[in-house]
Amino acid sequence: MSFPLLTATAALPALGAVATAAVPAKQRTAAKWLALLVSLATLALAVVILVRFDPDGTRYQLTENHAWIKDFGVRYELGVDGIAVALLALTALLIPFIILAGWHDADPLETGSRRWRPTQGFFALILAVEAMVVISFEATDVFLFYIFFEAMLIPMYFLIGGFGDRAHEHGEEAAATQRSYAAVKFLLYNLVGGLIMLAAVIGLYVVAGNFSLQQIAEARASGSLHMATSTERWLFLGFFFAFAVKAPLWPLHTWLPNAMQESTAPVAVLITAVVDKVGTFAMLRFCLQLFPEASKWATPVILVLALISIVYGALLAVGQRDIKRLVAYASISHFGFIIMGIFAMTSQGQSGATLYMVNHGISTAALMLVAGFLISRRGSRLIADYGGVQKVAPVLAGTFLIGGLATLSLPGLAPFVSEFLVLVGTFTRYPVIGIIATFGIVLAALYTLVLYQRTMTGPVKPAVSAMPDLRARELVVVAPLIVLLIFLGVYPKPVTDIVNPAVKQTMSDVHKKDPKPEVEAAK
Repeated sequence: MSFPLLTATAALPALGAVATAAVPAKQRTAAKWLALLVSLATLALAVVILVRFDPDGTRYQLTENHAWIKDFGVRYELGVDGIAVALLALTALLIPFIILAGWHDADPLETGSRRWRPTQGFFALILAVEAMVVISFEATDVFLFYIFFEAMLIPMYFLIGGFGDRAHEHGEEAAATQRSYAAVKFLLYNLVGGLIMLAAVIGLYVVAGNFSLQQIAEARASGSLHMATSTERWLFLGFFFAFAVKAPLWPLHTWLPNAMQESTAPVAVLITAVVDKVGTFAMLRFCLQLFPEASKWATPVILVLALISIVYGALLAVGQRDIKRLVAYASISHFGFIIMGIFAMTSQGQSGATLYMVNHGISTAALMLVAGFLISRRGSRLIADYGGVQKVAPVLAGTFLIGGLATLSLPGLAPFVSEFLVLVGTFTRYPVIGIIATFGIVLAALYTLVLYQRTMTGPVKPAVSAMPDLRARELVVVAPLIVLLIFLGVYPKPVTDIVNPAVKQTMSDVHKKDPKPEVEAAK
């Protein structure tokens, strides 16, 4: 039997979470180092998967298939395609930086505080989320995917509600109330989506007789499994609703600004750069592959919702007073681009959407983590409390600028390539949608440059006059992300080579071909 590489990649952070939580209370530093080493070991396994994966090989590789709950046809079935490999690598890459960035975020609060912040629990929960996200990318059994799709809500709930940002203008008691509200809102939104999906999962089993993604897709392609049009549409809506909440897509997005605002910066990155990617990934893997006709039927409405997300998220980002809420609404706009690319039903759009998932994860991590370092120094999330930072902390300001420029998709930085592909892929089939979506780019430039101008330029405010620049640990966090943004902006081929074959197979699933260019006949 070959080594179960996919299982090991998910099991290692899960076991690391248990081990980290079990470290004695006084050994906080040991718990941090243990969590970091486990995340680095997981990254090493992800690199092995990346090396062993053959983009031109079979669709699902490194597969594992074992009986689990025989009476209900549930199997422990894993496999990765190019899209899953890219997102698995992104997750494994970001977790060590998240842990390093949050090195002191769960340290005990000042003497006399009524709240205890168990350091071991904070890092154990991060590893638990990583394990659940990884196996969600690997699962090819629908029921297995559903279990971990829902289970990741539990550690995220405690990370948001129990380890919130210390920078709050109304004091600790008000901060605790806001954290609880954000955590409960996050949980309720996603639980409702999950319950609707559960009904659709059960309905899929009734129709197909098993939960295997590959078997159901093959049976549908061969014609041996017929699904009534109305049944397929209802099942599609059940799956899509849950994924749209997780993504998040307007109007199911309202939990995200609260969750990111009240979380520590590393947890905010975990939410939007890692966990939310499961929603958009699942649209590609499950919605399009299991319900191709219903996906095409719903495309016009989904494209309109994605377009609203792009413009609405960018407009609200422009008017934000809170740095974290600004990044949250910017992410809503970016997820609109990703979903638009997926349902444009073109190879450029879907390749761009997958590349956008990767690039958005890196750019958002860079911007939000630097913003977190900034907020921890000043003790405020309000944009108005800053000014002139670039004069006292030029390295911090410079990295903040690069992260912001990546967010607005400046040419030469990674998100530009993916956003360009999404817009081109959408325009070739839906030109009006593509044209309107370009206004999101203009608004992105507005909110990013205004944010930088108000926080980093101008006279130095007294409260930031003694602000220290980035420290060595913080540079270790930020520098690799900046390098990746530049490298993938200039040379995205390593990622596109992995995802393009998977995208072609997805296009085949929905029986779509790229539209031919309209060339006016010569007179």
